[in-house]
Amino acid sequence: MVYPQVERMIEMKKVFTASTVEEAKLAASNEFGADVEKISFTVIEEPKKGLFGKIKGEAKVEAEYVPSKSDIARSYMMSILDAMDIENVSIEVSEIENGAQFEINGDGFEELIGKKGELLDAMQYLSSLVCNKVDREYFRISTDCNGFRERRKHQLEQLAIKIANNVKKNGRTSALEPMNPYERRIIHAAVSEIEGVTSRSTGEEPYRKVIISSTEKKFKDGGYRGKGGKRNSGRRDRKPKAHFDITTSFEKDYKKPKPEDNLDAGLYGKIEF
Repeated sequence: MVYPQVERMIEMKKVFTASTVEEAKLAASNEFGADVEKISFTVIEEPKKGLFGKIKGEAKVEAEYVPSKSDIARSYMMSILDAMDIENVSIEVSEIENGAQFEINGDGFEELIGKKGELLDAMQYLSSLVCNKVDREYFRISTDCNGFRERRKHQLEQLAIKIANNVKKNGRTSALEPMNPYERRIIHAAVSEIEGVTSRSTGEEPYRKVIISSTEKKFKDGGYRGKGGKRNSGRRDRKPKAHFDITTSFEKDYKKPKPEDNLDAGLYGKIEF
């Protein structure tokens, strides 16, 4: 199935008539929503000069526009924003490796993306599906709004450091809330920089989450042995604290790492159809 928005863009081939060739080209540009330079034209007929220089007939040109995947994604995003009554919309497109980044702005849009960027994520995911239906050559879509992604990354890194330090201190495994692949990779990267803790992803989408646990061995006296065999302080006269594994039976069925959690993967990983 090809999405209606994509199908309309793919079938942009039509004959236009006007008083001049230039006017016919401009009519095609307005209807296709693309610059004249991006459209291929074939002049079928040109107006002819009659007696006394009078122009007879009309110009007839065949116009064909084959949109890029960036064009398709941008058009789809614009249709969503228009349906949401977002005004003064602007989408700036910049090329990235194997794809494009879309900086979206509009009156009220930034307030709608929420603290976790759910709207940005949804537009990114859906537009990726739409433009990649054209062919099987994967094209990566990244959306942002006024630096939101960088702010969110900083928040997640601080969260990962805080949770990892708590786990390192008390030895108790900690599970974070479900996150998308991109945000999980940020957590994994931050945890990997902290000695004494490790992280893994578990569960199935959209409930897949990061589990942070200690790599230090706990002894009966409540102390820990880290790298080098040194034992951390722990009072012998104190009963050992209970070590709770909060991993559920459901999560244990999905301990096998998944490709999208690879730290070297790109934004959101590749979308398979």
